[in-house]
Amino acid sequence: MEEKKTLDLISIASIPLVITLGNSMLIPVLPVMEKKLDISSFQASLIITVYSLIAIFLIPIAGYLSDRYGRKKVIIPSLIIAAAGGLICGISAIFINNSYYFILIGRLVQGVGAAGTFPVVLPLVGDMYRNEKEVSSNLGLIETANTAGKVLSPIIGASLALITWFVPLLAIPVFCAVSLVLVMLFLKVPKDDKGEAQPIREFLASVKDIFSEKGRWIYTVFAIGGILMYVLFGILFYLSNLLEETHHASTMLTGLILAIPLLALSLSSYITGRKIGENKLKMKWITFIGCLILSLAVFLTSFTQNIYMLIGAILLGGIGIGVSLPCLDTFITAGVEKSERGTVSSFYSSMRFIGVALGPPLFSVIIKSSHQILFLTTAGVAVVACLLTLIFIKPGAQKQTKRMQFE
Repeated sequence: MEEKKTLDLISIASIPLVITLGNSMLIPVLPVMEKKLDISSFQASLIITVYSLIAIFLIPIAGYLSDRYGRKKVIIPSLIIAAAGGLICGISAIFINNSYYFILIGRLVQGVGAAGTFPVVLPLVGDMYRNEKEVSSNLGLIETANTAGKVLSPIIGASLALITWFVPLLAIPVFCAVSLVLVMLFLKVPKDDKGEAQPIREFLASVKDIFSEKGRWIYTVFAIGGILMYVLFGILFYLSNLLEETHHASTMLTGLILAIPLLALSLSSYITGRKIGENKLKMKWITFIGCLILSLAVFLTSFTQNIYMLIGAILLGGIGIGVSLPCLDTFITAGVEKSERGTVSSFYSSMRFIGVALGPPLFSVIIKSSHQILFLTTAGVAVVACLLTLIFIKPGAQKQTKRMQFE
């Protein structure tokens, strides 16, 4: 890591950290919200889903704008919008009776802001470093900040909910403000941060060309990223409800238990990001092994409802997800030209948000059949990620540009 870029990286890492806090810290609070707002488990899951759903459609636009006008010029207003969404949620919960639908509106606005933050971070890191090893290493740090947010979020959310249930909603604008200050003060983007002004028709044509040329491996990485997020957020939602409704755990205890697999995910992500370097073949097999570990963990979970066995299996699954994510990030940022990074990484982020959006509501529906059916189907989805990695990610020879190449 270059010394002069330490503060830049800290400011960049704060973005996925606060955006993750703004979403994941609500998971242990959802059972409490169900009671306070008098809503069903499915309706509670929409508080997570609506945030991700709007981001899915706006992320590609944010990627285009960041390529055209610059990463920082997209990140700053996006953080402001995310903070505004959090304020709408918190103020509605305080002053409006039956505030559920107003909270959904606030979460929608927050999702608009989220669309222009983390997806823009990935290509920004790729812009800042020319050496692939530095790119993958620092992407590992960014992914670790993202996953660290997931570790801290259930604990912070549960702690804040001890004051009253809507305090986690009010904390979101505060977190966004901290990140905004760091970005404005310390983030120095490369001079060529933005590209030439590209008309929308040319942009759409270039997107078509990118996916025509590299579609096989890009679609594969997209799908794997979406699957990993689907499994992660679905299981977190399921575990939160199980602890509250079946084991009558306190919100604080629920937050601490949810942090266990997320901590494993964060540590494995950090270590992997530091070790993978430029070896594309190694990245492929790490991703495959990570998805395989996740598949086995979820499969074993289908045969038991013992809470300790569940937590142990989910911890193992967190490790599988953690080792896979930095490899996927590096495939995306190092596998395309700089001018294409914002566009490609934005679609990749959209796919991850699709996974986040689908996990909680689908888990809340499938669990009505049985615990075993839920986890067997989830294991099947994870196996698909294994097969996609094995069959379609085929690293090829590197060219002199040192850019990641695929057959």
